[in-house]
Amino acid sequence: MSIGNFGNIYSDELITATELNRQPGRVLDKALEHPITITRNDQSFALLRREEVTFLVQAATHSKAVFEVLTVAYSLLLGKEIGFEHPYGWLSVFDSDDLQDFIKDLSEAFRLIDLSSQAWDMIDAIIHEWHESAIAITSPELAAAFSTEIDEVPLTKPSAQSIV
Repeated sequence: MSIGNFGNIYSDELITATELNRQPGRVLDKALEHPITITRNDQSFALLRREEVTFLVQAATHSKAVFEVLTVAYSLLLGKEIGFEHPYGWLSVFDSDDLQDFIKDLSEAFRLIDLSSQAWDMIDAIIHEWHESAIAITSPELAAAFSTEIDEVPLTKPSAQSIV
C-alpha cells in the first residue's frame, strides 16, 4: 500500500447507507478494490480494508516524527538553540555538515515510503544510528579512551617458518 494510492480517497464511489444495508456483499467487494464512502443524512463514513487503515495510521505517526526531527535539524542549521531536554536535542552535537548529511539521509529514506515496505524501518534505523553517534560524541568515557596515550608495542615481523 502506498500513500500515493490514497490521493483520491475522497473522490471515490459514494454509497448510501440504504444501499449498504440492501447489498452488503457487493459493497464489501468494492471496498476490496478501493475505498468507499458511505453516506447517511449529512454524514460520511469511510469503508476500507483494515490493512489500509493500519498503513495510514503508521504513515501519519512516522511522518510526524520525521517532520519533527527534520524541523529540529533545520532549526539548528539556522542557528537556533535546541536544549538537550528536547526529544531531538541530541542533534545539537553535530556541526552543519553533519546536520546536512543527516537531513539528506532521512529525506532520501522518506522518499522511499511509496516504493519499499521497509522504508519506515530504514527511517527508524537512520534516526537510531545518528542518535547513537550523538551519544558516543558526548560520552566522557569515550573521549577519555580516545585521548589517552597508550604505550604501544610494535609487533615483530612474522617469520617465514611455520610453527608446528
